[in-house]
Amino acid sequence: MAGPRLEKGIWVLVADGEKALFLRNVGDALRPNFEVFHELANENPPNREQGTDQPGRYFDAGMPNKSGFEATDWHRIGKERFAETLAERLYKHAHAGEFKKLIIVAPPLVLGKLRKELHKEVAGKVVEEIPKTLTNHATWDIEELLKSAVEE
Repeated sequence: MAGPRLEKGIWVLVADGEKALFLRNVGDALRPNFEVFHELANENPPNREQGTDQPGRYFDAGMPNKSGFEATDWHRIGKERFAETLAERLYKHAHAGEFKKLIIVAPPLVLGKLRKELHKEVAGKVVEEIPKTLTNHATWDIEELLKSAVEE
C-alpha cells in the first residue's frame, strides 16, 4: 500500500470554500466508518451581493489612455478566509492533542490556501492531501473514494 492507511482514529477534513466536514474513522483500516463530529458552513454570497463599486481606473504614464483595475473577486476572498478559519480550528484541535493523523480533501484553490495557513504542528500530522470536492457526498461515498485513493 503506497498511501497512508485509514486507521482507526484518523481524522479527515473534507472542505470547500463554503462547507467543511470534520470526520473521524471509528472503523478500522479495512472497513472505514467515518463519523461526522463537526460541520462548519461559510456564508459566502455571490460577488454581485458583496460589492457594488465599479473597478477603479488609472492613467498610464506618458500615455493618454486609461486602464482599469481588475475587479475584486469577493467570493474568492471569502473562500480564502474560510480556509484560514479552518487552519485555526485545526491548530486548536492539534494543540489539544485530539488527533495524530489527518487527511485533507479539498479543491485545489482551498487546498493551496489551507496548506499555506497550516501551523507546523498541524502540517506535521497531515498524511495525505487529495485535491477533490467531496463536501456534497454522503459519508459512505467518501469512505469508498478515500479507501480507493489511499490504496493506489
